[in-house]
Amino acid sequence: MAKFLIKGGRALEGEIKINGSKNAALPVLASSILFSALGGPASGWKNIIEIENLPNIEDTKRMKELLDKLDADGKIDYEIAKKFRASILPVGGALARFGKVSFPHPGGCVIGERPIDVFLDGWKAMGAKTKLSENVPTDYVITAPEGLFGVDYTFKIPSVTGTEALIMTAVLARGTTILRNAVLEPEIKYLADFLNANGAKIAGAGTTTIKIEGRSGELLKYSARFTAPPDRIEAGSFAILGALLGKNLRIKNFVAEELPTFLALLSNVGAEYIIENKDLIFINSYKKTLRASNVITKEFPGFPTDLQAPFTVLLTQADGQSLVHETVFEGRLNYIQDLNKMGSRITLCDPHRAIIYGPAKLFGRTMESPDIRAGLAFIIAALIAEGESTIENIYQIDRGYENIDYRLCSIGADIKRV
Repeated sequence: MAKFLIKGGRALEGEIKINGSKNAALPVLASSILFSALGGPASGWKNIIEIENLPNIEDTKRMKELLDKLDADGKIDYEIAKKFRASILPVGGALARFGKVSFPHPGGCVIGERPIDVFLDGWKAMGAKTKLSENVPTDYVITAPEGLFGVDYTFKIPSVTGTEALIMTAVLARGTTILRNAVLEPEIKYLADFLNANGAKIAGAGTTTIKIEGRSGELLKYSARFTAPPDRIEAGSFAILGALLGKNLRIKNFVAEELPTFLALLSNVGAEYIIENKDLIFINSYKKTLRASNVITKEFPGFPTDLQAPFTVLLTQADGQSLVHETVFEGRLNYIQDLNKMGSRITLCDPHRAIIYGPAKLFGRTMESPDIRAGLAFIIAALIAEGESTIENIYQIDRGYENIDYRLCSIGADIKRV
């Protein structure tokens, strides 16, 4: 199994470009179920959508495989679905299109309990019947024998994938659906704009109340392609690298308007950068002294939970005591024990809070990536550590970052895939 060998302590300089957004591309791929084939059979949605700037990562590959194996019986492939969380995204569209769907609990990152009640409750409110499979107890079977109808539904907790999934379900339902307490993440508006460009009627995306006029089963006709925007999580991750190791480092295609709280905190710790058009530039941040700061993860426009682990690595190099409060996922701080083995001084207060004492000198060691974002955090830690580090289970990193080793080497990192 492949792994990364990384030698730390080198300044990063040159240019690195932000690739297409994983979190924007995946729901658009999943929405292909809502489209009619161009002169083909009723189930011919496969490969119908064209996406420019599509990131060549493992999760987009898995989504394509999942859609390729999906047929009119609505069965989601078990082995593929267990590999990534976004496998839940095609479920609502399949239910609305075929009247039935079966699927396993989605897999992906090990970052604590991630229940799917928000999805099941929404589908039941729209008229679906849900049960566990008699053959495989971990599989769900959902049917809508009388079809799905519009509903006024309030999310009990904000959910990005829940909002996306119910939008797609509502597009083919009968009547009007109103989703309340919807999330504000930019990816919601990207999905809605794409579907609207192809015949859907969705209003309010980007606000907490979204209204969808259902098409009573009439499929969308594909006419407008989708261009994946720059990945704001990759952008933030590279900005953290720039704040730690940047020396005339230019990060291109940086989406500053989608990272307002992150940039405010980056400034608060003392990172110095310049925003020039769509570029973020670090002139001389290499081994610069940073200040401690407190971080609380929140839904957009708050600090993204997906940047919490990389930012915690940054805080190990800041002078003073910092607090990280993870409010979105339980168990997302489990990677901290590996950072402490590298030399960081972090006290885990409970599953949601950690205190970081800095600055700490880190030393290379062997680590196993538990999930996409902690895996990238381990790369950052290894690049600022003394000596050589080994990161195993890099499939998790490849799920979200395209050719990360090659791209970081192009700006001076010493990282090898073996």
